[in-house]
Amino acid sequence: MSEAAGHHLSHGEFLELVLQDELVVRAERHMKRRVKAATVRKAKTLGDFDWSFNSSIKKKQVHDLATCQFVREAKDVLLLGPPGVGKSHLVQAIGCQAIKAGFDVLYRSIFDVVRDFLHEENLGEQDRLLKRYLKPDLLIIDDMGMKQLPKRSGEYLFEIIMRRYEARSTMMTSNRPLEDWGKLVGDLPAATAILDRFLHHAQILTITGKSYRLRNQKVQMPAETTASGES
Repeated sequence: MSEAAGHHLSHGEFLELVLQDELVVRAERHMKRRVKAATVRKAKTLGDFDWSFNSSIKKKQVHDLATCQFVREAKDVLLLGPPGVGKSHLVQAIGCQAIKAGFDVLYRSIFDVVRDFLHEENLGEQDRLLKRYLKPDLLIIDDMGMKQLPKRSGEYLFEIIMRRYEARSTMMTSNRPLEDWGKLVGDLPAATAILDRFLHHAQILTITGKSYRLRNQKVQMPAETTASGES
């Protein structure tokens, strides 16, 4: 009321101001709920990303992905590169952009995926869980390749990829080359079938370079790492 009086607003202008404020508050609240439902580790943005650290990252390609056109076209995306080069930050930032654009998003690490299905298999609830993975417009599966997965992991992942193929978008990150996926899932036929469908319409971003987390440490990283954590 004081603002309206101080700026000599008409009744109509005052009402418009109140309604605009309410819409902004509702939009922010709605965004927080959707980010929480997406189970994103932390709301990341491309503006927070340190582009100067790694010149191998194609900035334009990442920003094109952030327009979410690939989600509208039900295409897939794969980010390949060693640990620490920013893959997790980028996919979460793109996921948040997709949420802002009105898409349903689900973010899970590969370990979350396997844990979910092993748990629900014991309870006989695989169909209910599968619906959760099939529903979102964009499914993000992070950290593929951190370590070898438990038995039957290839079956779970294949079911997800097969059912989402050409219907919904899936985005994945991996720190291991594609030829190693058979060993990772312990099932070469399943890995071949997964990649056959996933890569058919996929964009592949290959990122090289050193770990951003170790940028201030004088540490020589081994050629192959078995450490687990965010990629």
